[in-house]
Amino acid sequence: MAEGGPTTNSVAAGHTVATSPSGAAAQNSPVRQVQQVRVLQLNDGEHLNTTLFRLQKGWTLHFFLGPSLCARPVRIFVNHPPADRPFRRDEYYELKWQYYSQSRCDDSDRYAELQLKLAGSFQYFFSYDNSGNKKHGSGYFVVDPLLPLPGGDVLPLDSICIQTVLSKCIGPFSNWERCVRVSKETGYNMVHFTPIQALGESNSSYCISDQMRINPAFEEDGRTLTYDDVGEFVRRIHKDWGVLTVTDLVLNHTSWDSPWLVEHPECGYNLLNSPHLRPAYLLDRALAYFSAQVADGQWEGQGVPANITNDGHIRAMERILLEQVLPELKLWEFYCADVEDLVQQFKEACEARSLATTPTHGAKPSHGQGRAKVTATDTDNEVGNALPEAGGKKYQLTVVQDPAYRRLMSSVDLGRALTIFNVERTDAETEKERIQKCSEAFRKHLEKLNADVTRDLQHHLKAAVENCGKGVGYERLDGQGPKLGPVTREKPLVTEYFRLLNGQNDSWQADEKLMNKKDARHILAHNGWVMGDDPLRNFAEAGSNVYLRRELLAWGDNVKLRYGKRPEDCPFLWKHMLEYTMATARIFHGVRIDNCHSTPIHVAEFMLDAARQVNPDLYVVAELFTGKEDLDNVFVNRLGITSLVREAMSAFDSHEEGRLVYRYGGEPVGAFWKPATRPLTPAIAHAMFLDLTHDNPCAIQKRSVYDPLPSAALVAMASCAIGSTRGYDELVPHHIHVVEEARCYPVWDDDSKKDDVQSVNNRSGIIAAKRALNLLHQQLGMAGFNQVYVDQVDENIVAVTRHCPNSHHSVILVARTAFKHPHNPQATGYIPPLCIPGVVEEIILEARLVQKSPDEFNQDRTFINGLNNYQLEMQEHIQLYGSAMIELSGGGEGSNSPVQEVDFINFPPGSIIAFRVSLPQHTRQAVSTLRGCLREFGFHVRPGSPKGEQRWDFLSIVSELSLSDLNRVLYRCDPEERDEGWGGGVYHIPGWQSLKYCGLQGFISVMADIRNTNDLGHPFCENLRQGDWMPDYIANRLVRHRTTKKLGQWFEGVFDSLKEIPRYLIPCYFDAILAGAYATITEITWGQMSEFVTQGSTLVRALALCSAQFCGDVASSPLPHLSTKILKDIPTVVNEETGTCRREQRCSTLAAGLPHFSSGVMRCWGRDTFIALRGLLLVTGRYSDARNLILAFAGCLRHGLIPNLLGAGAHARFNCRDAVWWWLQCVQDYCTMVDDGLDILTLPVCRLFPTDESPPRDSGYTEEPLYKIIQEALQRHAQGISFRERHAGPSLDINMSSEGFNVNAGVDWETGFVFGGNEHNCGTWMDKMGESDMAGNKGKPATPRDGSAVEIVALCKSTLRWLVALHQSGAYPYDGVTFLTDGKETTVTFAEWDAKLQDNFEKKFWVASEPYEGEEKPGLIHRRGVYKDSVGASFPWTDYQLRPNFCIAMAVAPELFTPERAWKALEIVETVLLGPLGVKTLDPKDWKYRGNYINSVDSHEVETARGFNYHQGPEWLWPVGYFLRAKLHFSSLVGGADTFYKCIDKVKVTLSNHHQALLKSPWKGLPELTNADGAFCKDGCPTQAWSASTILDVLYDMDKLVRGNNQMSTV
Repeated sequence: MAEGGPTTNSVAAGHTVATSPSGAAAQNSPVRQVQQVRVLQLNDGEHLNTTLFRLQKGWTLHFFLGPSLCARPVRIFVNHPPADRPFRRDEYYELKWQYYSQSRCDDSDRYAELQLKLAGSFQYFFSYDNSGNKKHGSGYFVVDPLLPLPGGDVLPLDSICIQTVLSKCIGPFSNWERCVRVSKETGYNMVHFTPIQALGESNSSYCISDQMRINPAFEEDGRTLTYDDVGEFVRRIHKDWGVLTVTDLVLNHTSWDSPWLVEHPECGYNLLNSPHLRPAYLLDRALAYFSAQVADGQWEGQGVPANITNDGHIRAMERILLEQVLPELKLWEFYCADVEDLVQQFKEACEARSLATTPTHGAKPSHGQGRAKVTATDTDNEVGNALPEAGGKKYQLTVVQDPAYRRLMSSVDLGRALTIFNVERTDAETEKERIQKCSEAFRKHLEKLNADVTRDLQHHLKAAVENCGKGVGYERLDGQGPKLGPVTREKPLVTEYFRLLNGQNDSWQADEKLMNKKDARHILAHNGWVMGDDPLRNFAEAGSNVYLRRELLAWGDNVKLRYGKRPEDCPFLWKHMLEYTMATARIFHGVRIDNCHSTPIHVAEFMLDAARQVNPDLYVVAELFTGKEDLDNVFVNRLGITSLVREAMSAFDSHEEGRLVYRYGGEPVGAFWKPATRPLTPAIAHAMFLDLTHDNPCAIQKRSVYDPLPSAALVAMASCAIGSTRGYDELVPHHIHVVEEARCYPVWDDDSKKDDVQSVNNRSGIIAAKRALNLLHQQLGMAGFNQVYVDQVDENIVAVTRHCPNSHHSVILVARTAFKHPHNPQATGYIPPLCIPGVVEEIILEARLVQKSPDEFNQDRTFINGLNNYQLEMQEHIQLYGSAMIELSGGGEGSNSPVQEVDFINFPPGSIIAFRVSLPQHTRQAVSTLRGCLREFGFHVRPGSPKGEQRWDFLSIVSELSLSDLNRVLYRCDPEERDEGWGGGVYHIPGWQSLKYCGLQGFISVMADIRNTNDLGHPFCENLRQGDWMPDYIANRLVRHRTTKKLGQWFEGVFDSLKEIPRYLIPCYFDAILAGAYATITEITWGQMSEFVTQGSTLVRALALCSAQFCGDVASSPLPHLSTKILKDIPTVVNEETGTCRREQRCSTLAAGLPHFSSGVMRCWGRDTFIALRGLLLVTGRYSDARNLILAFAGCLRHGLIPNLLGAGAHARFNCRDAVWWWLQCVQDYCTMVDDGLDILTLPVCRLFPTDESPPRDSGYTEEPLYKIIQEALQRHAQGISFRERHAGPSLDINMSSEGFNVNAGVDWETGFVFGGNEHNCGTWMDKMGESDMAGNKGKPATPRDGSAVEIVALCKSTLRWLVALHQSGAYPYDGVTFLTDGKETTVTFAEWDAKLQDNFEKKFWVASEPYEGEEKPGLIHRRGVYKDSVGASFPWTDYQLRPNFCIAMAVAPELFTPERAWKALEIVETVLLGPLGVKTLDPKDWKYRGNYINSVDSHEVETARGFNYHQGPEWLWPVGYFLRAKLHFSSLVGGADTFYKCIDKVKVTLSNHHQALLKSPWKGLPELTNADGAFCKDGCPTQAWSASTILDVLYDMDKLVRGNNQMSTV
C-alpha cells in the first residue's frame, strides 16, 4: 500500500493539517504477535466523544467509510502526528485514502491508515464539504503507554501491582529506601506517592502550599531537598528493584497559605474576579458567626445546644436560620432592582419624550403617535402581560443582574420598559396624569419582578439550610460519620466556604464592608466536592449556585484555583502549574490526577500535553466519581487516562466482588481467537482495581479482620492493574487518614521482632501472602493469562480462574470472604466439592489468618502499627497431598476423568487456595494436532506449541473441488440438502433455531456475531460444549459425496482431536478451524472466477460468492441432457445408486431464491435464470455453466418459448412471455463477454420437443445448432403464438382460471412491438395470481401486463440490434423473419423490424411532460415525464401506471430513448420509487399501491389477501440494478463527464446500502424484496439470485465505464 510523505495543507478553524501515515505491540493470544490492525467505520453525523477506543503503540488504525459516507468527498483528519513531529492538540493531519483492491467501482475497500507511534489521547474528525470547516463526525482514541522495566522489557498494564504510600508518613529522605522497600518486598512493582511537595498548615497529603518545593519534612541536616534528589531516588529503585513510580498531580486547588497566593490572589475565586460569590460569602460568614454562637450556648434556649444529639436539634437550627439569621442579611437585595430609582428614571424619560417615538426592537405601535393604547378597563398587570410583539415574540421585561452584585443595583432595559409602559391611556385626561399612571403600572411590574427574584432566592436559601442540616446530621449523628461531638470553634457547625487571607472580622456587617474594598481580592473560595454535579461544569463559575445553596463538601484548608479559559486569563497560575507538572513528569513514570472530576478538563488537557512532551509514555491514573460510564469516557478520551481507579471495597457482598473481578478485565475463558485485523470495538476504561484506596475506611473496620486476605486474593486474580494502600497488608485496623495522620510508616527489617512497631517483614500481617499474590498477578499478566472465569461457589466463597489461551494452563483461586465477622472463625462447615478441569500441577499457595491471642490493639503514637495478635498460616508450591485445606476425592492424571475433584476439609472464613492446572497429556497432544491444522490456515501459532500431525494438505484438497462442489461445501439450504435423500436438513440447535445453510456458511454466519462479542453463553456454543453433534454433522455430510469425501475425512480427522480437548475450549477451536477453512475455501472459490472478481473489491467478492450460493447440482431439478457432441466442460457424476459406475451428466442449475425456490420444479425458472445469468455466471467467469444453461433451455423450446418452470425439461411449463427474451439477451451477452463466445451459436442443441406437439425425446433424438433455435423463437413470434397449456386445470395450477391457461404472443407489425397475454394471466415477471377465496381474488392476476410490456419490447429491440450486426458480420445466417399474412408470405428483415421499433417506441411509450393537443387518453395520465409500463393493455389505465420496468428497457436498449427524456424519467424513478434497497413496483400515489407484502395472511381485503399486492408496491431489488445501469449510461450523454461522475457517486451511495445488507444477512445474500421504505419482508426469499446478480452487473459496468473514462482522459 502506498504511503504519502507529509504534505501540509491549510484547514479553517485554526487547524493545521498535514498528510500523515507503526510498530508491533504485545498481545496475549494463542497466536504469535503479528501486526495488529483495527478498523473503525465512519458514519455521517456520528460523534463518538463518549465512546472509548483503546489501542496500543505499534498498532495500525484503519478508517473506512460507512454507507452514509460512501461516494462523498470525505476528508479525514487526526491530531496524531507523523513520526517526525511533536504532538499539538489543535494541529491536525489529513490522511490519504487507499484501497485494498484494484476495483474503483465502489468504496467498500477505501480506507485511510494511521500508524500509532505515540501514547496519549488523540482525536479524529472528518468532513465532506471540501473545506475541513464542518465536522460531520468525530471521536477519540486512546493509545496506551509502554511502561519500561530494567533490561528493556515492558511492564504490561495488566501486570501492574501498585501500592499507595502517604509521602508525609515516609519520614526523612534518608529513610525512603527502607520504607519503600516494604512495597518492593511485598511484591509491588509500582509505588504511588501522594504529593511530595511542601504541604500547607493542615498537613493534608493533598493540600500543597508550594508546588515547586519538596516537602521540608523530608529534609535533614539543614539540606534543602530538590526535585533532582527525588528523581535520582526514583531512577535508583527503578533500576535496582524494577519498581516504577507514580505521584499525584494536584491542579484544582492549593493550600490557602500558599506563599504565592497572597501576591497573586487572582489565581483563586475571589470576590473581585468572581463577584457572583458575594451573596454566598455573606451567607457563609453569617453561618460562621451562628456556629460560634451555638458553641457559646447562645441558642440553647431555642433548641440548639452546643452538643447536638438528635434530629430535633437540627430542625430547630434550620428554623432559626430561616426565620431569624438569614432574613437579617437581606440577600435578595443583591439580586433585586431599586424600584424607586427606576421609576424615577422612567418618569423623566417619559417627560423628555412627551409623545413616545417608534418603539425599540422593531415593534410597530398599535395606535396613535407611536404608542400602544391601553383602555380604562385594562388593569396595570395586564399592561405588563399583553405586550406589543416584535419579530413574532412578545416583549418581556426581566431583571438584569448587576454584574458586580451590589445591593439594589440590578436593573431592567429602560428602553423596553418605555415601549411597554409608556402608552396612551384612556383613563388619563392630561399628559401628566398619563405619565403618572404609566409609572405606577411600571412600578407594580417592577415589584412583581423583584418578588419573583426574591422567591427564587428563597428557594436557594431553603436548600442551603437543608444542606447545612444534612451536613450536621452526618458529622454529628450518623453512625457512619465522624461523630465530631459538641460544636466548638475548632469543630464548627458547618465548614466555611471562604478564606480571608489576612485576618477575620467579628460580624457579617464588617465582612460586607470588607468585600466592598480592594482587600476583597484576598477573600477566596475553598475547593471541595459536589455530589451528583455535572463534572464538566465548573461549579465556581458564574451561573452556578453551588456556594449559595451550600452544596459543596468543602475542604477548608485549600482554595479552588481559577485558571480561566486560556493562559492569558491568569498567566502566573498557568506558568506556575505548568512548571510543577513538567517537573513531576520528568521524574515519575506516571501521574494520578487528583480530584480529576472537578479539575477543569481543558486545564488537565493542557498540562498533560506538556507532561507527555517530556515523558511520552506517561502513565496517567485517575479516580472519577461521575457515576456514568459515558461521562467517565469523556475524561478518559480527552485526557488520555490509562487506568481508572476502581475499588473492591465498593462491593457489598462476595458476589458483587466477584462481579467486579470479571468486569474489570480479561476475556471469558475459552474466548474466541480473533484475527489480527478486526473492527475497532468500544472498550471500557482500563481498571486499576484496588482492594482499598487511601481515601476510605479500612477493610477491618468495614468488614472483618478475616476479609483482607480473601478480598486481596480476588483482586489479585483480576486481569487488570491491581493495588492497595500501605497499612492494608500490615493489618492496620483503622483508616490512615490523609489529613490527620502524622505518624511514620515502619521500615523493612528482615530480623525485626514481632512486637517491633518500627519495622515490618514477611511475618507481619498478611505481607507474605500479599507478596505471593502480587507475584502471581504479575506472572499471570506477563504470561498471557488474559481469560477470566468467576464462579460463585456459595454465599461467601468465590472461585476465579485465570486461563492462558497460549499454553492452556490455568490458575484457579478459591477465596472464602468474610464481609462480616464470622460466628466461628475456625469452622469450615459444608462446602461443595470443587471440580477442576485438567490436572493440578501444584498448589501455588494456601493461606489463612488465625487469631493467636485476644489482645486488644494498642495504637502506637509514633509509628503506624497493625494487629500483631493474628498470624498468617501459609504454604507455597506444594502438591495436593501436602495441603492442609483440601484433599483429592476423584480424577487425576492416571484416571479417565477429565476433571479432578477436591474436598475442602479445613477452609474457614478468610482462607484462600490457588491451584496451577494443566491439560492432561492426551489433551495436550490433541491441542498440538489442532494447532498444526490451524497453521495451514495461516494462524501463527506461538512457539512452544508442538506441531501436530497433518494427515493431508488442506489447500490441495479444496483446490480439487469444483464450484459445484463448493456450493455443497459452503451452502445448501434445507430443501436442497433434503433433496439428496440422506434424510438430513440444516443443523438444528434445540431451544434456539436452525442454521440457514448446511454448509460452512451456516455456521460462519452465526459464529461471526458470537465471536465479536465473545458470547460463549450463546446456545450455539452450549450445543458445542454439550456434545459432538455439530462437528460430526459437518464431516458426515461431506464424506457421503465422492467429490467432497476427502474434505469430509479431513474434517473427521481434525474433529477427532477436537473431541479430546476440554469442553470449554471446543467453541474457540471449532470456530478457528471453521473460520480458517472458510477463508481458504472462499479464496479458492474466487480463484476459480474472473479477474474482475479476483481483483475486485470486498463488495464484488461478496456478491460473487452468491454465484456459488445459487449455482449447484440438485438431483430433483436437473438440466435436460446436452449433446454428447459437446466434449468440453459438461459435469458428470457416477450414479452410485445403480452400482454400474456409469457416468451421467449433472450440470449445475441456478436456484431462483433460497430457501423457497431451491429444489424440485420450483428451483429452476427460465426468467429468473436468465436475468441472473449475466451477473452470477458471465461476470464471474463461469462461462461453461452459463453455456450449459443456455443450451439446455434452448433444447426445451416449444411454441417459440422457453420454459417458465423448467421441470427437468420434460415437465416444463410454457406460460410466460418474457423468459425467451431474457434467454436471447443472455445468448447475446455470452457472445459479447466470452472469448470466442460466438462459437456457441453453432453448438448442437438436443431438441426435447422437436415439434410443439411431440412428447419429450431422448437426448440426441434431434439436434440443431443454437442459431436455428434462436431463429425459430423469432420466427414463431413473428407468425404469432397461440396455444392452451397442456394439462390445463387445477392439477397444473390450482389458482388459475380456465382462460388463464390460454397463451398467446406475437408482433404488432404496425409498431414492431412484441405483444401477448390476456386479462386472465400474467406472463411477465410481475406474475402474481390471486389465491384468496375469502377476498375473491383467486384466479385473477394482480398485474396481467398484457399487450406490449415495455421491457419485453426493449429486449426484443436489443436482440434485433445484435442480430443485424451478427448477420452483417457473417456470424448469423438469417437476415429476418418470414410469416404468413392473410395467407401470403411476408418477409421482414431484422433491420426493418429494428427500425420500426425505433420509430414507434417513444411515440407510443413516452408520456409527455406537458399536455398537448391530440394527446391519447390524457384522462388516464397521473404522472408525466415518464414512460408507460405497457401499450395496449386490456385495462388501458394500467398502461399509464408508473413502474420501474422502463428502467430495464433503458439498460438493455438505450437507443430507444431520447437521453434528455430518459434522464428526466430516471430522476422521477429515483425520487418516487427508489427505496433503501429496492425499487417500488408501483407509484405510491397509485390507488392500487400497497407497499407491504404478507403472503401468509388471508383476509377480505382484495388488494392484499394472500399477497395479492406482490408487485403493487413492495420494493424489489433486482430492477435497481437496471435502474442504476441506465443512469450510468445516460449520465454522460446528458451532462458529460461532470454529470457522469456525480452519477457514479450516487450509485456508490445506493450500493453501499446493499453492501451493508449483504454483510448483515446471515444468508449472505440480498433479499428478493423489502416492504415499504426498506422494511423487512418475512414472506420474501431472504436471498434471491437476480437481486445479487443485477447489483454485480452494475459494479461490472461501472468498473468498465470508469476505466474507459480514465483512459479517455489520459488520451
